[in-house]
Amino acid sequence: MAFIVRMGRLLVDRKEFFIKLVGEHIALSLIAIAWITVIGISLGIYITRNKKIANLVLAMTNVLYTIPSIALFGFLVSFTGIGNTSALIALTAYGILPIIRNTYVGIEEVDPQIVEAAIGMGSTDRQLLWKVQIPIALPVILAGFRTMVVMTIALAGIASFIGAGGLGVAIWRGITTNFTEMTVLGSLLVALLAMGSDLTLGLVERLIRKRVLGTEKGV
Repeated sequence: MAFIVRMGRLLVDRKEFFIKLVGEHIALSLIAIAWITVIGISLGIYITRNKKIANLVLAMTNVLYTIPSIALFGFLVSFTGIGNTSALIALTAYGILPIIRNTYVGIEEVDPQIVEAAIGMGSTDRQLLWKVQIPIALPVILAGFRTMVVMTIALAGIASFIGAGGLGVAIWRGITTNFTEMTVLGSLLVALLAMGSDLTLGLVERLIRKRVLGTEKGV
């Protein structure tokens, strides 16, 4: 209990410091999420139209996913230096797999009879994609987006180790100065951001599933 009280006092006494870190963490995460969403969905759609390279793209993103985050950050620092650029590249590389995979799987799993009916009615490839396949695949794509968002917010905590800012600064400072309250408070704020995002996106996902599939549960 005394430990929680000390954390509360630390938060009040250093509120400007933590507000700044939360702002940096959200900004870094949002930029990475925007990059991942644009690149991931574009690439996911592209490989549904070019299936010869689908396995190659999915295999490459799987390999990226297996590289330890600290190792990837260290590798990137050698080329792009310390700071936000290296952090954003690493966060994008880690977060892109669930978006590509879910976009690809979501579109591929659209009922072939629905696709054939749309083509039979004269739909162009663009109309088939944006008016039939994407709307039906949206719940699956959103599930991948939700996973990516939570993962990116959590991983952004490590990005401070290469000078990118964010709540990882509090965690790192607490570890290096043996200031346990600072370490736990920084970690707790990262967890709250991730859980808050997951809860919000979960509600959005349920609404979309209900509207598109007529059920709130995953298929």
